[in-house]
Amino acid sequence: MALPNKLNITDQLELSKAEEKISKQKAKQLFESKDIDRMEIGTFKGLAQIHAYLFGDIYQFAGEMRDVNIAKGNFRFAPRMYLPQSLEYIGAMPENTFEQIVEKYVEMNVAHPFREGNGRATRIWLDLILKHRIQRVVDWNAVGKEDYLSAMERSVVKDVEIKHLLKAALTDKINDRELFMKGIDVSYYYEGYSEYRVEDL
Repeated sequence: MALPNKLNITDQLELSKAEEKISKQKAKQLFESKDIDRMEIGTFKGLAQIHAYLFGDIYQFAGEMRDVNIAKGNFRFAPRMYLPQSLEYIGAMPENTFEQIVEKYVEMNVAHPFREGNGRATRIWLDLILKHRIQRVVDWNAVGKEDYLSAMERSVVKDVEIKHLLKAALTDKINDRELFMKGIDVSYYYEGYSEYRVEDL
């Protein structure tokens, strides 16, 4: 059963395709319009702004804190009843060094504040903090899907692996258009979306 959506699509496969196409177009627009520079850095509000921007044409709940409990495989994300406190705690976490920024990112992943689209929005959010604080971004092309997913899975217990993986992929090309667009494609590929290339949309 497909998630309730503004497009009135009831088939999950069809919805996935539409979601990928529309939200990738929005990600492209986010960069090209420079709207990305107007997002709040390092807060849930900033993440919600990114999420609403990407998914607002598709879902009513875009940019809204989820009102259900969610899980992935055997892992349960932060319970809905504790989400506001979790997000407040994450917002207050320091973000002055690469290590602190990744720790904040890992906590936001555990919170998983939205019904859908968490990973894709949060990776943009992460890059914005890195860019703002240490003048670096992640070259996602240099981070393999399996390596990334297993490191993120284990990051809940120990974040050494994800720090190592992302640190090795840092670049100072913080305003590079091609790097951003390819990064979006990779970010979507992690989640199983690879029907469209951002540059073709």
